[in-house]
Amino acid sequence: MPGAGYIKRARSRLHRTLGSIRFRLALVYGVLLFGLGAAAVGGIYWALARSLDGTTVSQSMTADRPALGDRQTPSDEQALRELLGAVEAQANERATRQLADYALVALAALLGGSAAVGWFLAGHVLKPVGRITEVARRISATDLSQRIALTGPPDELRRLADTFDAMLDRLDRSFDAQRGFVEDASHELRNPLAVIRSNLDTMLADPDVTAEDYRVVAEQVSRSVDRMSRVVDDLVTFARHEIRPQHLTLVDVGELARHATAEFEGYAASHDVRLTHYAPGGLLALGDAGSLRQALANLLSNALSVAPGGSEVRITAGGEGAWIWVAVEDQGPGIPAAERERVFQRFQRGRLAATEGRGLGLAIVRQIAESHRGEARLTSTEGFGSTFTILLPATGASSPGARIRRRDREAVAG
Repeated sequence: MPGAGYIKRARSRLHRTLGSIRFRLALVYGVLLFGLGAAAVGGIYWALARSLDGTTVSQSMTADRPALGDRQTPSDEQALRELLGAVEAQANERATRQLADYALVALAALLGGSAAVGWFLAGHVLKPVGRITEVARRISATDLSQRIALTGPPDELRRLADTFDAMLDRLDRSFDAQRGFVEDASHELRNPLAVIRSNLDTMLADPDVTAEDYRVVAEQVSRSVDRMSRVVDDLVTFARHEIRPQHLTLVDVGELARHATAEFEGYAASHDVRLTHYAPGGLLALGDAGSLRQALANLLSNALSVAPGGSEVRITAGGEGAWIWVAVEDQGPGIPAAERERVFQRFQRGRLAATEGRGLGLAIVRQIAESHRGEARLTSTEGFGSTFTILLPATGASSPGARIRRRDREAVAG
């Protein structure tokens, strides 16, 4: 029945209104305003009523004998005083009734006015919240460009809106990075897949294919599969280090550098490169030992891949002030100034263009350093080599005697 449906919808709207924050704020404001106004009106009424009920004016009056004549007797004077008292009492009673009526009218007007003022004030106070809700409703997963941009005094609601805008900025940057990451990964994986498909299609289309042709194609496919496997492994590593490491322990950076040197000595010897290190003990940093070991391995692999035969790759570690650092120095071709930032970006080969670099090794190094609240730095002189440095916050457990003096650090950076 239409009437029943209309009543049901009206009740639903009424329940939503009565349960809203605006109604509750308006109720609080209205009650406070009405209470203050009612107290003021009641006080005025009580004071005037008490004044009217006090000593009458007629009791303090004396008759003017010359005006009344000599024939006035005491009984006439008393009768006149009683008559004036009755008139005065009647006037006071009438004034009291009128005052009560006016007070009731004032209270009724005050009740309506306080309700209206309370509703208006609640709406004004909640207006920024409505703006926040409207912006949040317009935001979608593919469009995070909306901002509240609330103006006004720096109150709690302004701080809430600014915090919401800052969160949207972080989400927008994160989603942009995620989209770029997916696009880069797709592009990087598409090339070996295209090589595999083209080789297989060529072999299948040739009726005179031989066993040797199968072997050559299989080798090419194997190399492409290996490349995709390395890319996938690096992608997983990079994605894992997007978050802050969870397994934190005290890591001796000097010991980490010595172990990395021992691990890569054979690889360096096979490339006719001398691998040396200077890493004192006691350089303690709070971090994930596995992640830091991988970052240092990436730097060493990167340095050995560009170091010319007969050159030296040097690992140094030290500490100064609030920082612990480990650096890998090579004597390779160096990096032009225009490419020094690009080498830390995903899939940007730069100096590794002539090698089998996949463009994720240095990006992973930066990601690991930043996930430890540190940073990765690069100093390079084109034609003379490069130095990659990982800086980590010191823990305070590092002994002053284990720190490298400033001149040693400057010599390494140079």
